[in-house]
Amino acid sequence: MDKTSITQLIQDLSRLDYRGMYLQDFLLTWEKTEDELYATFMVADILRGLRQRNISSRIFDSGLAISLFRDQSTRTRFSFASAANLLGLEVQDLDEKKSQVAHGETVRETANMISFMADVIGIRDDMFIGKGNAYMREVAQSVQAGYDEGVLEQRPTLVNLQCDIDHPTQSMADMLHLINYFGGAENLAGRKIVMSWAYSPSYGKPLSVPQGVIGLMTRFGMDVVLAHPEGYEVMPEVIEVAERNAEETGGRFSRTNDMAEAFEDADIVYPKSWAPFAAMEKRTELYAKGDWDGIEALEKELLAQNAEHQDWECTEDLMAKTHNGAALYMHCLPADISGVSCERGEVAATVFDRYRRQLYKEASYKPYIIAAMIFLARMRDPADTLAELLAQASPRVR
Repeated sequence: MDKTSITQLIQDLSRLDYRGMYLQDFLLTWEKTEDELYATFMVADILRGLRQRNISSRIFDSGLAISLFRDQSTRTRFSFASAANLLGLEVQDLDEKKSQVAHGETVRETANMISFMADVIGIRDDMFIGKGNAYMREVAQSVQAGYDEGVLEQRPTLVNLQCDIDHPTQSMADMLHLINYFGGAENLAGRKIVMSWAYSPSYGKPLSVPQGVIGLMTRFGMDVVLAHPEGYEVMPEVIEVAERNAEETGGRFSRTNDMAEAFEDADIVYPKSWAPFAAMEKRTELYAKGDWDGIEALEKELLAQNAEHQDWECTEDLMAKTHNGAALYMHCLPADISGVSCERGEVAATVFDRYRRQLYKEASYKPYIIAAMIFLARMRDPADTLAELLAQASPRVR
């Protein structure tokens, strides 16, 4: 990206109303205004442009970015670390097994103890329905109380790195990929995107990716189709969000139990396995009771249920049904690739390999999206700060 393009993006950013993001958290995309979403995309692109031009974007001289991952992660973990480092923060991972949480330390106490010199806390808590997002909000309330009481010199910003409801850093990275792939957000209205369930030989995959996609893509006037076998429903409250968004933006949101029907004339397809909402609710209840036999029985039941739908695979035949047979294939990764990572999975190896470059590009936006979320929450005048960084042009690598 050349200097003129970066300058234009900064000017465009200055015209948006995103001041409400200052010192605020980023927990659900549908809690943000349209301007705030666009500001996040613009700042992400600007930060990417600065790095491409070897210009430092280290706005912090010191400070911590605390990460708490209650589930396994590769892309999001390293994206958070990359984002923090890009801005000049040092990452410190909170391992609850090595902390006093194991000895009964309360959420309020933990939140304050890790926040003395922290600018941001990133949390992934996606395993249990009704727990992850609620935990993040409890942490947010705790650090706010610590700040109000004068315990904390500053109130760190919380970033949702995936919860039981939404995966905002993923869906925002997905959307930025679409914006750049199709040449601008204005070119997305009316395009058909299919968020489809796909077969996996494993069970218990979170609902937050499909929910995040339908909750965000409906904000842009797109024709959003949610496809899954009967019994694989997502949270009803997120369905309501998607329906409301589509109505407000002039887009469309629909559901089908037919994968082939969904792929017809699609511009974008996103085949991804997830666990049924009802099953995840049951799983949460069993864990709360410590019913390990019940959990084992549920796992067997869900694996058997999945096995009944092995034909829900993104194949070459299905891709041929899409618009001109050339829809953009998307996935949050890692995908279950038939004949490669498993015998039968979400996607045929030939389809995945053909789109591998675009998939990696899709993933590459996540560090910049996270950095943008932090930047907009911590900088009082983001556009002015970015203009100064561009003018100073301090080299990242000398």
